[in-house]
Amino acid sequence: MADNKVNMPSGMGGLVRYFDDYKSKIRFKPEHVVGMIILVIIIEFLLHRMA
Repeated sequence: MADNKVNMPSGMGGLVRYFDDYKSKIRFKPEHVVGMIILVIIIEFLLHRMA
């Protein structure tokens, strides 16, 4: 049973760190994202009430 071992390469072990590769010029604060989601919910609610 000891013959069925799989050896991983030393180092990162297959893990990739994507955040080091790309940095976006557009950045949003979490408060802005929550505000936009709430705004979409309100608009959708108003559109359903009109129909």
